[in-house]
Amino acid sequence: QVRLVESGGGLVQAGGSLRLSCAASGRTLSSLHMAWFRQAPGKERECVTATTWTDSSTYYANSVKGRFTISRDNAKNTMYLQMNSLKPEDTAVYYCAGSGIYYGTNPAGYDYWGQGTQVTVSS
Repeated sequence: QVRLVESGGGLVQAGGSLRLSCAASGRTLSSLHMAWFRQAPGKERECVTATTWTDSSTYYANSVKGRFTISRDNAKNTMYLQMNSLKPEDTAVYYCAGSGIYYGTNPAGYDYWGQGTQVTVSS
């Protein structure tokens, strides 16, 4: 049973930074394609960033390029999302997701999901 647990969300002023963590258990992160999604009220879940299990290919949504960075620490079996220069439009619930097969931006492709962590950016 794979379990993903996010942490690190909170309230931050525009221009500030947050680092989200996604701790995995039940399977090593190095064997999973991983992604971060977000969902704002009334909007569809969107892929913020995704990376292959070897980190050989990484995707960033245009809206976060140059501001967000995905990384993983295999020794800790934890994935991170470093978010800098945050904007009010980044406000959403952020989810980490993993798949042993699928790499991409479609949430339906991911088998494992965390419970989500709220990020609120005030103007």
